[in-house]
Amino acid sequence: MPSGLVALALGGFGIGLTEFLIAGLLPQVASSFAVSEAAVGWLISGYALSVAIGAIALTAATARLPRKAVLVGLVALFVVGNLLSALAPSYPVMLLGRIVAALCHGSFFGIGSLVARSLVAPEKKSRAVAVMFGGLTLANVLGVPFGALVGERWGWRAAFWAVTAIGVLALAGIAALVPDGAGETPPTTVMGRSDSTPADGLRAQFRAFRSWQVWLTLTATALSYGGMFGAFSYIAYTFTEVGGFSSSDVAWLLMVYGVGLVVGNLVGGRAADRDRDRALVLALLGLAVTLTVFGLLAGSATASVILVFLMGLFGFASVPGMITRVTDFAHGAALAASANVSASNIGNALGAWLGGLAITAGLGYTAPLYVGAGIVLISVVVMAVAARQAESPARQTEHYA
Repeated sequence: MPSGLVALALGGFGIGLTEFLIAGLLPQVASSFAVSEAAVGWLISGYALSVAIGAIALTAATARLPRKAVLVGLVALFVVGNLLSALAPSYPVMLLGRIVAALCHGSFFGIGSLVARSLVAPEKKSRAVAVMFGGLTLANVLGVPFGALVGERWGWRAAFWAVTAIGVLALAGIAALVPDGAGETPPTTVMGRSDSTPADGLRAQFRAFRSWQVWLTLTATALSYGGMFGAFSYIAYTFTEVGGFSSSDVAWLLMVYGVGLVVGNLVGGRAADRDRDRALVLALLGLAVTLTVFGLLAGSATASVILVFLMGLFGFASVPGMITRVTDFAHGAALAASANVSASNIGNALGAWLGGLAITAGLGYTAPLYVGAGIVLISVVVMAVAARQAESPARQTEHYA
């Protein structure tokens, strides 16, 4: 494994920790600033929307800069945002810190995925992306439960201080271990064909969005994430109010979910390198079924443990394949890679909003699971259509015209 991939994974770990850590700290933060559950929920939704905006804006603004230098700058922004959250004297400042930290998220994973796949042989590109996103999944296994425990013992600010320290380590690692010029040459294969056209400059970046396959993949990404994180945003309430778990059990249950993410990420990366579109359809279908069954069996403690693991597994099994799919059809354009992350966070915000509406409507704490299942089923249809069209010779000719 190239050492540069390890540094990228560490950056992904810190960013993932920032995104998901707050789910276990919402009650403490709400109590600290005397705000409602609905208001504190904006620390999740506001973060997601900021990711969506930052992914496009920062990637476009840095299109002609060296990708390694951009990654270093993005992690520096991440450190500043988390430091602001750790020191926040009020809820608006806390929200501002979350927004600042989120701005780097989409561009880091979008540009980072191109850098990661440039460090390995072409036939291992999805696995390389999986390694980088492995930091994101480990954030759920180790970081999120750890953050919940730290928050319970030393307060939620201590958790954000820890994230800030991780960001500093990632910054040093990327600067030292990622080779200069990494990721500057775009991926060269799409459906078995080569393309040596550089993908730098704003005009070339936006040209990638002429591909119908790029838009279908972005749509499938948004819907799949929306379904999973719409359910995940309220999973603590599902565990405690429906499953009968205590609040102290949430930390280890989140760890089970995180283990599922790690397994799904690694398995999904390998499967995508073999038969990408088939792997994506099966992963999304598995997620839809899991969320539905979870809603039906949420009252069973044993079933909840198994299903939250499967929720993580199927939920993240599609991530490496989605990233390589969109960048292949976009001929390595960094803006398309970042747009994929942006799409996922738009989905996050949509899913959390719809799940919240379902709870507010009095449908209960299993409602977000059913809402999520419905959203993911639409994603299955979109991905199946994309796979079918990608197999059409006429569509491939149109793509390369």
